[in-house]
Amino acid sequence: MIGLELRQLEYFVAVVEERNFTRAAARLHVVQSAVSAGLKALERQLRAELVHRTSREVSLTEAGRALLPRARDTLAAARAAVDAVDEVRGGIQGEVRVGVMSSLPDIDLPAALGRMRADHPRVRVRLSHRPGGSRDLADDLAAGRLDLALLSEPGPAGNRLRLTPLVSVGMRLVVAPTHPLAGRGTAALAELADDVFVDFPIGYGSRSIVDRAFAAAGQSRYVSVEVANAEAATAYVRQGLGVAILPDAYIDPGPALRLTGPGSDLLTWSLSLATARNRHPGAATEVLAAMVEETALRRTAQRRRSAP
Repeated sequence: MIGLELRQLEYFVAVVEERNFTRAAARLHVVQSAVSAGLKALERQLRAELVHRTSREVSLTEAGRALLPRARDTLAAARAAVDAVDEVRGGIQGEVRVGVMSSLPDIDLPAALGRMRADHPRVRVRLSHRPGGSRDLADDLAAGRLDLALLSEPGPAGNRLRLTPLVSVGMRLVVAPTHPLAGRGTAALAELADDVFVDFPIGYGSRSIVDRAFAAAGQSRYVSVEVANAEAATAYVRQGLGVAILPDAYIDPGPALRLTGPGSDLLTWSLSLATARNRHPGAATEVLAAMVEETALRRTAQRRRSAP
């Protein structure tokens, strides 16, 4: 183990997380042959095959699974050491991998990223989405494929994350103008038993919250249209293709019904800033997290001041 190089471990982790040598090389800004040679050298030193190689992607061997968490810990410790020196020298550098949802109400993420670039130009930020919503973000964060995430309901991986709540709002029912409930101020979940729903895919935080509320009320529902954002959901609802229960932060100004009765107390949507519990965030991650949190506090204060 003494002869191992940090670069070899970095190649190994990148190949595993990207599941592909080409993507790993692009991520590390090196040629693919360097990644392949570095990983082979690591395997020779450890006298064990670490990944199964196929034409499409790679997967971990038993030895690779044993090495992966320790490789991540070693790289995190090395980054922390570099961060400590950089802070003494008056600057930070490195890369922050950020996962985000398709819509971030009350978060001015472009402003936070712009400030990060201006204040710390040597820090690279990689921003990405996940098709499975908050649960995919939580899984990738817990597995070390992200450094920071903005997510809603993390699902089973939640106990492996540190969550800093940023936004918390209620959820209301949105219906078409021709719907029998249109014009009423309130409705119960039980009144929606015969309706079809427009909702986000399974894995999205809002979908998980609504599913739990209906289960708690002893009710079932049928989702006929799945969409990736609230604007699309509202457009389908307006055409009478279903009803939707959306966070207040996503609802355009206008009438929406407050839900009452069993299960309705569970209809609160939250947005959190998340990092992994088993890794200490690097200096760049901590700075960016603080900037994002500041934008949330500022937006929340502005909304409260403008409220009637």
